[in-house]
Amino acid sequence: MKIGYSFWGFLGNGVTDTPDGGRSHRRPFIDALLDRGHDIVFLQADRDRLEVDDDLGGTYAFDDGVPDIDVLFLEWRWAITGRNTTVCGSEGHTCDLHRQAQLINHYTVRHQTPTVIWDKDRTLRTESVWRHTAHTRVCEAALAPTHGAHTLLFPVAEDLIAQANPVALAAQPRNLVLGYVGNQYDRDEPFDRFFAPAAVGVEHLVAGKWTKTDRWPHVHFLGRIPFEEAAGVYGRSLATVLLLPDRYAAVGQMTQRIFEAVLAGCLPLAPADICCVNRFVPDYLIVHSGRDVIERLSNLREIAGTQQHADLIAACVDRLRLFGLSKQVDTLESVLHGLVRPGTTERGTA
Repeated sequence: MKIGYSFWGFLGNGVTDTPDGGRSHRRPFIDALLDRGHDIVFLQADRDRLEVDDDLGGTYAFDDGVPDIDVLFLEWRWAITGRNTTVCGSEGHTCDLHRQAQLINHYTVRHQTPTVIWDKDRTLRTESVWRHTAHTRVCEAALAPTHGAHTLLFPVAEDLIAQANPVALAAQPRNLVLGYVGNQYDRDEPFDRFFAPAAVGVEHLVAGKWTKTDRWPHVHFLGRIPFEEAAGVYGRSLATVLLLPDRYAAVGQMTQRIFEAVLAGCLPLAPADICCVNRFVPDYLIVHSGRDVIERLSNLREIAGTQQHADLIAACVDRLRLFGLSKQVDTLESVLHGLVRPGTTERGTA
């Protein structure tokens, strides 16, 4: 199929000042689709080239018009006041939302082009018309998605899982007991409950955009770091805490932070109120309170470098198979084939 793919972010490392977590999985996902014979054209701005002067070797095709496609695939964008809701060309404006509206109007509405929406941030309204339109499908990165939606998790390449060596990772020197990479957005409550109490007594670090931190004067906030340095933070950290906004935790939507941490040998402590939490981590790493985090960290420090430590890492690596790239591509292809029947769909045209 020829897929018109709309995303607002980067395929490479991109810029530091961006919340684009999709960089950890977007390019492998797209490359896997290309390897299966699909043709992909990107329909938003080429930010790698425009903002970083990186053409990624000329590997990918971008089109700012309305090319012929078989299906429209949208990493769903939503209104962000003062950013993509402002007048085009005004200071600070990003045109992702306007471009998405153009694509939907042209393809989904006018030409009835089969359309898949990947609601990665859980911002598509439950009552949205696109959840109830015959030629549209919604995917969510959740184990308990909204009724009618398909589960499409953030993928991790199987070869990275296979290459992970728990014994070597356990033996790796770590000068941080607790590390976290990620932004503040809607995470104050779990941070207050689980991370902040433990940070009082151990070496720790928080990397990411945290703008309101007065209530945690004891926490070391580093600020945003380049995307490629996240693995280094996790590689220095004995453990992290999986901090999820409530709208993610309630449906078992785990972010890419889990495989970024685990593949670096950083053990993920998971709050017990995350839906399906035991599918993400072994029971020992499930925590109910800040006191639990403190106790687990104390024990982990005692067993660091031992076989018991390696076994915990191995159990976490094994659970990453849930996010396997091939499995996620299979899911999307199944959704696509359910929408696009051979010989029955005309391509959306300009």
